[in-house]
Amino acid sequence: MKLFFEFLFYVSGFIIFWAMIGYPLSLKVIGKLHSGNQLKKDYSHKPSVTVMVVAHNEEKVILEKLNNIVGLDYPNDKIEFLISSDNSTDSTNKIVQDFIKNNKVQNMRLYEVKARKGKTNAQNEAQKTVETDYLVMTDANSIMDRNSVTELMAAFTSKNIAYVSGRLAIVNQESSDVSGAEASYWDSDMVMREIEGRIQTITAGNGAIYACRTEDYYDFNPIQCHDSAMPPLYALQGKRAIANHFAVAYEKAGEVIEDEFGRKVRMNRMILKNILPDLRILNVFKYKWFSYFYFGHRTCRYLLWISHLIVLISNALIISESWFYGVTFVGQITFYLLALIRTYTKTNNKYLTLIYYYCVTLIAQWAGVYNILTGRAKPFWEKAETTR
Repeated sequence: MKLFFEFLFYVSGFIIFWAMIGYPLSLKVIGKLHSGNQLKKDYSHKPSVTVMVVAHNEEKVILEKLNNIVGLDYPNDKIEFLISSDNSTDSTNKIVQDFIKNNKVQNMRLYEVKARKGKTNAQNEAQKTVETDYLVMTDANSIMDRNSVTELMAAFTSKNIAYVSGRLAIVNQESSDVSGAEASYWDSDMVMREIEGRIQTITAGNGAIYACRTEDYYDFNPIQCHDSAMPPLYALQGKRAIANHFAVAYEKAGEVIEDEFGRKVRMNRMILKNILPDLRILNVFKYKWFSYFYFGHRTCRYLLWISHLIVLISNALIISESWFYGVTFVGQITFYLLALIRTYTKTNNKYLTLIYYYCVTLIAQWAGVYNILTGRAKPFWEKAETTR
């Protein structure tokens, strides 16, 4: 049994290490070795585009969003705007209708989803009415940079590029330690996505701003989200999903932990399936770098919830075998105690906040797993007010 517990300890420890330290470092080395693979762009590529905004009860932000998208720098005769309202019960629909009427915006229309089934379903339904060559997706609370659509389209330089993700910029990172920690996460993740995209393909997208060819759109199950489902789908089809971080969307992160926790729980509603969504990913000979990228960037991260529990329990069971196991066990307990200290003292110490935020992320993964196992995972969620 000792060997079995040691095996569990080292395997779980490796998953944690690789997800948080090993993979990001390895990617930096790989990126330098492939420094010649730079993102190619063609600014003369100006196809017809539909900018789709999915909204559910977004009366607080929808007017600002409408003014934002009609001001995008893209040929007016080649851009359309589609607001897919996911069974909104507030004044969202009226605000959109009044905006179209009062501003005589002929290239904007409202699609009303009758039964609320979440963002992905609202996209699926509205997409069937699209006739343009490309789709640009964006959230109601995200403000797009004026040149963002031009940048997204410029990155479609070959037929095998099926998906382009933009960059999410957090505008309120100084507002609280929670929003600051979220901004730090996105900054580090964007670095990895940039390297993955220019070498082969990214492993996940960004719901605030991304684009795909209309002909490549796929009707996903409403429980899924495009962020995590689209890039792997295209990669397995032999196509590329890339990142162009000059296409920017600005958004607020949650300023209180309750908002960010709820968002992370919602993001983990498919965590068990996303650990390895398709066995073909393991075929490194066919999918090459994508297999490596997905294991490090996704599989290991989606296993953090169980890996931390296993490494702690197995460590406790073999603690008497060596001084090394005693040190690692004390280190783990100390780590969690520091998170508790941050919880109760509310200190703004940078390092305690990062530990605290990391532990909240682990708990959110556990909550996601619980919701899956109890049938509570839903394709929609209540908005975080501090992000509006």
